[in-house]
Amino acid sequence: MPPGENDESELDDKSRLTVEIDRAPGEALVRLSGRLEAGATDGLYLPVRALMPQTKRIVLDLTDLTHMDSMGLGTLVRLYVSARAAGCDLELVNLGKRIRQLLGMTNLMSFFTIIGENDVRVP
Repeated sequence: MPPGENDESELDDKSRLTVEIDRAPGEALVRLSGRLEAGATDGLYLPVRALMPQTKRIVLDLTDLTHMDSMGLGTLVRLYVSARAAGCDLELVNLGKRIRQLLGMTNLMSFFTIIGENDVRVP
């Protein structure tokens, strides 16, 4: 294998969006890592949307989310609208500085319930 070839696939693995869902009765914790961007948004929207309406509280843990573009932002808004329509609460925890700035610049911070700062542990 040529030098550096494996490095690129490792970078792709680290930047790829991963979604882990921990469920409890009536609630779910959704841990995101990687990049929430065009081409990856259904990887978040579809499994979280499938939790509604039976899951009344959904917490998105953004601790390991490294990047979000406008498509990722649109996906959070779609989830917010879907949650409201289904009678569910969608909450965000552990927003990084860049994600917080993006939500602030677009005046969307007030739409979401933010339940914690960086490094908050959610069971």
